[in-house]
Amino acid sequence: MDLMTENRALPRMIDETSAYYRRKLPVGWQKTCACKPNHLNCMTAKEWIKSQLGVWQFNYEGRDIRDKTRHPATFPVALAEKVIALFTHEGELVLDPFVGSGTTLVAAQALNRNAVGFDLQADYVALCGERLAHDNLFNQAQQLVIQDDALHGDCYLEAGTVKLIWTSPPYANLLNRQRKNKSRRGDERKNEQFGKVEQYSQHPRDLGTMPLAEYTQAMGDIFERLLPLLQPKGHCVINVPDMWWENQRITIHVALIEELRRRGYELRNVIIWDRTNIVNRIGIFGWPSNYITMGTTFEYLLHFWQPLDGWRVAGYHH
Repeated sequence: MDLMTENRALPRMIDETSAYYRRKLPVGWQKTCACKPNHLNCMTAKEWIKSQLGVWQFNYEGRDIRDKTRHPATFPVALAEKVIALFTHEGELVLDPFVGSGTTLVAAQALNRNAVGFDLQADYVALCGERLAHDNLFNQAQQLVIQDDALHGDCYLEAGTVKLIWTSPPYANLLNRQRKNKSRRGDERKNEQFGKVEQYSQHPRDLGTMPLAEYTQAMGDIFERLLPLLQPKGHCVINVPDMWWENQRITIHVALIEELRRRGYELRNVIIWDRTNIVNRIGIFGWPSNYITMGTTFEYLLHFWQPLDGWRVAGYHH
């Protein structure tokens, strides 16, 4: 059986009952397009120019999950498509260590990229499978969701096969508290989310239950284990906001930049995801004496890569 045939035969969902659980997966990872070897992606010059802007905006569409009872913190498929299209070719392999509702896998399916996503929660794995059932006729790649801790990613994938790690992880314990909806105005504050704790789970390995120092350490441990999976100069993009906690700004993006640098990643770019076009009416926060920028209106896209020298020094090879 050739790799393509075996790749297509893989189940879309893998858990501890699967024959593939914590075993190397025969998933494709080499580019299948006709782009020149020195090209970063399949983009045209016009698409490249648009991607050089340091502030991005996106809209939600029919493919997106907006129901917070199914997942509390989704992002647009268009955002995932932009990142995947920018840093990969068709046929290359994308890894999402916190795949959640499966948006990364849906985007990879639309773009003909192989992709593997991890999540701890069976409900989210099932949701991923449901979304992937709506296949794309042009999709010749495989998209898989694994119910497991991303810390075990190296059990499933060979070193040097991943072109892009792309994820929007839990934001420390940002959601692990009752919602006050202070960023909303008037009657919109007392909506169906008011007073709810919209955390993903209370699993002991759920990063969304952790205070910032513990969260940063856990993120570092995971990404250090994933670093050997990246190809030389392979890319890693992480979507995070900052947050306010007891009148102090908690700089998640700064903590992650410092931690990933310490673990061997090299920071290349910081992109702002401008969310002002998709947020509800913003409430007055801090007026008239305490100026606070609303975290709901923008988030960070932290772009790292696997330094070629670091890859060689560590002795990784495929």
